[in-house]
Amino acid sequence: MSLQNKPVGMPKKKSHAGRYISVAVLVIVTLIMLLPVFYMISTALKSNVEIRKVPPTIIPSQLHFENFGLIFSKIRFGTYFFNSIFVAVLVLIGTLLSSSLVSFGFARYKAREKNLLFMLLLSTLMLPYPALIIPQYLLFRNIGWVDSFLPLIVPSFFGSAYMIFLLKQFFSSLPNDLFDAAKIDGCSEFRTWWNIALPLCKPAMATVSIFTFLWTWNDFITPVIYLNTDSKFTLPIGMSGMISAFRLIPWNLIMVGSIYSLLPIFILFFIAQKYFVEGIVLTGLK
Repeated sequence: MSLQNKPVGMPKKKSHAGRYISVAVLVIVTLIMLLPVFYMISTALKSNVEIRKVPPTIIPSQLHFENFGLIFSKIRFGTYFFNSIFVAVLVLIGTLLSSSLVSFGFARYKAREKNLLFMLLLSTLMLPYPALIIPQYLLFRNIGWVDSFLPLIVPSFFGSAYMIFLLKQFFSSLPNDLFDAAKIDGCSEFRTWWNIALPLCKPAMATVSIFTFLWTWNDFITPVIYLNTDSKFTLPIGMSGMISAFRLIPWNLIMVGSIYSLLPIFILFFIAQKYFVEGIVLTGLK
């Protein structure tokens, strides 16, 4: 009995329509998100006359790169920028040190009513900041801290409930055998935290660093409450003052200041992006 060769059907080609649609949607969404950035750069390169043209021009007729230096002579932009960097860096250091210490204690040590204390800590997240403004201001005024950077910096050295929660998720995932071995080797509790726990939690620390720096850098309410002297203003206050400092609002200089204000955030993100993405996954942040 001979075997009959049956024709083998040609494999069907997979349709690429779905892939093309996905790519097209991603391109459109990306262009929409980049449109404000393009408009900001375009406006920053326009002259004072061109920014008031009706209808507005999309691409400047002449590029005015001198605007990027002009802002330093029109306002004390360099001072505002340095003040923001100074405050943001110190707040970042204080938050990392204090929050990592507290979260390490909650994650690794057994204590009575530890869970209750942790729930009380998380409950502070439900308190709206406007409800705390008046008592905090009265406290700092009574100790003579108004019109100084201390009310902006010192609270960060007492920890952040949200950052403690994020770091605790990571510290809890570390194996107990690691800390048992450190105890056998004679490591103190501080050395265990400093030499073992912190180096292992770079992804979580990168996540906390970016969030803390971003929130502090963009904070407007806290500095405007406590700072009264122009030489101590941070960048958000100084940028908002440009609107009232000129008879005609210099939108080109405001956009130049916005570009400068984005640079530290971009630099920090590009340095820590590898650990940041990993930290988002490990801490369970969504």
